[in-house]
Amino acid sequence: MAEILEVVDLEALRKEVREKYREVAEDPTAEYHFHTGRAHAVRLGYPATPLDQLPDYACEAFAGVGNPFFWGGPKPGERVVDLGSGAGMDSFLASLWVGKEGRVIGVDMTPEMLDRSRSMAARLGLDNIEFREGLIEDLPIEDGWADVVISNGVINLCPDKIGVYRQIFRVLKPGARMTVADICLERPVPEEALRDIDLWTG
Repeated sequence: MAEILEVVDLEALRKEVREKYREVAEDPTAEYHFHTGRAHAVRLGYPATPLDQLPDYACEAFAGVGNPFFWGGPKPGERVVDLGSGAGMDSFLASLWVGKEGRVIGVDMTPEMLDRSRSMAARLGLDNIEFREGLIEDLPIEDGWADVVISNGVINLCPDKIGVYRQIFRVLKPGARMTVADICLERPVPEEALRDIDLWTG
């Protein structure tokens, strides 16, 4: 892992990722190298309910790679952390599952995505949800706060994956769980590819 961090320009990578997801936040229906929206969530196997409780405008900037709720959604009253919460669809679904007694915190590093998710949560009347600016390898969450950590297609964008999992372990209560959907490779990535920021974001 140290070797990866040495060859990747972290600031350049974060800048590129922020730029790409700023574009999605501002124009979710444009053409991207990935799919977006409710139809994409349905293709990935998201459960019909509570997805059917969200209006289209709350789903249109969704850009996940899988279904972190494949093993079931959070339970009523639980506390959930959403890593790289983006436009907020997974956080909104978690909010509906946990109900009034539960709590959801989404963490994202893109200001435009945070603006969008916060305004959507207010528009939907979800008062058990909060979105915080931060990095997933340095979570702005207290120790042992969460019952569940979810993430969808974000850990792969972070070179310090061990650091991310250390943070997940830190914020989870003892015996708590994580449900992650992401992209995995079965063989090492050549150093030349690691240095190519476009390959990280593409």
